[in-house]
Amino acid sequence: MTRSLLRRTAAASVAAAAALALALTGCQTPSDSGSGGGDGYVTPGKITIGTGEPAYYPWVIDDAPETGEGFEAAIAYAVAEQLGFDKDDVVWVRTTFDEAIAPGPKDFDFNLQQFSITPERAENIDFSSPYYETTQVVVTVESSPAAGASSIADLKPLLIGAQVGTTSFQAIESQIAPDQGAQAFNTNDDAKLALESGQVDAIVVDLPTAFYLTGVELTGGKLVGQLPVTGGGDQFGLVLGKDSPLTADVTAAVDALRENGTLQAIADEWLADAGSAPVLK
Repeated sequence: MTRSLLRRTAAASVAAAAALALALTGCQTPSDSGSGGGDGYVTPGKITIGTGEPAYYPWVIDDAPETGEGFEAAIAYAVAEQLGFDKDDVVWVRTTFDEAIAPGPKDFDFNLQQFSITPERAENIDFSSPYYETTQVVVTVESSPAAGASSIADLKPLLIGAQVGTTSFQAIESQIAPDQGAQAFNTNDDAKLALESGQVDAIVVDLPTAFYLTGVELTGGKLVGQLPVTGGGDQFGLVLGKDSPLTADVTAAVDALRENGTLQAIADEWLADAGSAPVLK
């Protein structure tokens, strides 16, 4: 074979290979182009939602989010419907709180476990717009003198504690200003143990923690009341992977549910226990 013929054969082979590559690219399906497919979902045609293991009352009833029972379970299905998914298209996965907000790939499209929206967390993950804003709540037990308190003035002579460095601790100092000062604890667990042992008369935590403590952990637990909101409470957002292609759509869905009253209706249905914790004045 002559050199001229060899060159022509090689050129033809390169051209054929290029044409084949172009054809394969043109035939590539969305699911071939990366995790979750071209639409950004973990599984095309499904919406995958993460929650805790376990998930607690009143956010998820009986640790069964697939029933849609509980505030966050209901929020999840409302967002899914707003995005165009039927209930049968919802897939649930479980993660820890820390796993969900850690940097890196996610096995969910969005996750909800009462994640407060903070700039520090937003460095690693995306948040939707807020679906709920919480308040600070005074919690006690039935045997405590705080159980009969009905105003901030009633709390001033008592020993009130919270985890140091939190908005709960700041609320004690600024809104209750007890005569003996705010009692500081390293963790909420330490504060809870102090309440159980009678070292303090009451503790202050955010509303989700208050529901959990009185509904699950404390014997004879009682919600004394909510402290007035000053400067806005903690806002909860849906968590998505950093720079998720779904963030804008999920945020638009949450915004629509807020504007049409759905978020408030769900809160009224599943967080009605907040009515037993009136705002203290």
